[in-house]
Amino acid sequence: MVIAQLPPDSVRPSRSPVVRRVLTGTAVAGAVLGGVLVLLPGERQPPRPAPGPMARTVTAVGAGVPVALPDLAALIAQREARVRTRPRDGRSWALLGAAYVEQGRRTATPAFYPKAEKALRTALGTGTAGNGTALDGLAALANARGDFRTAKKWGEAAVAQAPKRWTAYPQLLEAYEGLGDHKATKKTLDRLLELRSGPAVMARAAQVYRDRGWREDAAAALADAAAGAGTPAARAAYLSRSGDLAWERGEPADALRRYEAALRADPDEHSALAGQGRALAALGRTSEALRAYRTVLDRQPSPGYALELGELYESLGLGGAARVQYDLLRARAREEAAAGVDVEPVLGLFEADHGDARSAVRRLREEWRRHPGTAVADALGWALHRAGENEEALKFATRAMDAEHGGGVRSALYAYHRGQIERDLERYGPARRHLQEALRINPYFSPLLVPAARQALAALGEPAAQELPEDAEPSGEEAEAEAVEPGSKPSAARPTASGGATASDGPTAPGGPAPDPRRSGSR
Repeated sequence: MVIAQLPPDSVRPSRSPVVRRVLTGTAVAGAVLGGVLVLLPGERQPPRPAPGPMARTVTAVGAGVPVALPDLAALIAQREARVRTRPRDGRSWALLGAAYVEQGRRTATPAFYPKAEKALRTALGTGTAGNGTALDGLAALANARGDFRTAKKWGEAAVAQAPKRWTAYPQLLEAYEGLGDHKATKKTLDRLLELRSGPAVMARAAQVYRDRGWREDAAAALADAAAGAGTPAARAAYLSRSGDLAWERGEPADALRRYEAALRADPDEHSALAGQGRALAALGRTSEALRAYRTVLDRQPSPGYALELGELYESLGLGGAARVQYDLLRARAREEAAAGVDVEPVLGLFEADHGDARSAVRRLREEWRRHPGTAVADALGWALHRAGENEEALKFATRAMDAEHGGGVRSALYAYHRGQIERDLERYGPARRHLQEALRINPYFSPLLVPAARQALAALGEPAAQELPEDAEPSGEEAEAEAVEPGSKPSAARPTASGGATASDGPTAPGGPAPDPRRSGSR
C-alpha cells in the first residue's frame, strides 16, 4: 500500500469538519482492511511479544514449577502491594499464598506457612477467580508441612472442581505417596500423563518411577525434564534430583557432577549444596564436604541437613561438633512444629539413633496412624528394633521393602535396617543377604552405618549350607527380575521430551530410592 506524503502543517490546505471526518473514516477502514489482509491464511502473522519476567514467574508459581528466589521475592512484593489496594482480588491472594509456600519450602523458613494459609483461605473466601490456584496452593502447603491427609483433601477438591486442569494432579500424587496409597498414585499419574506432558510432569512422574524401583525410567524422565526446563531454576531443581538418583545408586562422582551443574544453573538450589556434601564425603573430600554442609545450613537450616552433618561429624570422632548440630536439629524442629510442620519422621529417626528409642517408637506409631507410607514403616521398624522389640520391628521393615505394599523402591538404608533386625533375631541368612544388598545398592549410604554394616557382615562370616534353603528369597538383581514378569510393562507411561509417552519395561538394574524425607531438607 502506497501512502502519499502529506504536506507540512504550514502549507496543509484547510479542510471542513465534514471532509476531515470522511478522511478519518477512510483511514480507519484502510487500517482494518490491511489488518485483515495481513492475517489471511498462508500469510506470516506478527510474532507475539514474549512474556516478561514477572509474567513468567506468575505462570510458574501457578503451575507449581520451581522459581528463582529473587523472582519469588519480587512476585511476593508485587502481590502484597496489590491485595492492599484490591482486597477482593482472589487471584492475587491465591498467587501470593502459593508464592509464600514456595518461599518457605525453598528457604526452610516455616514462618511463611501461616502467612500462606491465611492468603490462600482469603482467596477462597473472595468467591472470585483464583479458586483453582488457591486449592492447588492449599494442597502444596499441606504437602510442604508433611500433612498428607490434608493435602489429599485439598487435592481431591481441586480435581473435583476442574478434572481437566492438570496443575491439581502433582500435589495429589505427593499426598497419595505420603499416605502409602499406591493404587491411587498409579491412577492419578496415568490421568496426569493423559492431560499434560512437559518438564514439570516428567519430573513428577520420575518421582513415582523411582519409588516403584524403575530407576532407568526415573533417570530418563529427569534427563528429559532438565533438557526441556524453561528457566534456570527449574533446570537446577531437576538436575539436583537426578544427582540424588545417582547418589542413591552408589555413584558419588556422577552425583557430584550433577549437583555442580545444578548450582551453576541456580546458586540458590540448596538441595544441590546438601547433595554436594554427601558426595564429597563419600569421595573422601571431607573438608569440602563439611564446608558444603555448613553453607547449606546457613542458607536453609533444615533439621534433616543438621542430622546429616551431625552424623558426619560423629563418624569423624568429633562428638562435640555433632552435638551442636543435634541441638540445632531440635531447635529447628520446634520452630517448624510451631508453624504446623510434621517433624515426627525426622525426630523419630533421630531419637532412635541418638536419643530415646522408646520416645521414637511413640512418635512413629502416631505418625504411622496418620501417614502409613513406606518411609514411616521403615522408621518405625528401626525404632522398634532399637527399643528391643525385634519381632514387631521385622514386620514393619519387611513392609517397607515389600513390593505389594508399595515398597518397590530399593533403598540401602531400608536394607541395612532389615538386615540388622534379622541379625538380632538370629536369622543369619536373610540378615547377611540384606546387609550385602545395602552395600551393593550404595556403599556410601551413611558415614555411620556403612562401617556398622561391614562389621556385622564380618561377624556373620560365610553362609552355612543350611542357611540356603531352596525357597530362599531372592535379592538384588534376582529380586528385580522376578518383580516384573517377562514382557510386562508399567501402566504409567514415561513422558518423553517430544511430549509423547513411551512405555517402560520396568526396572533394568539395581537403583536407589527417592531422597528419604527424614534425611533431606525439602519435602
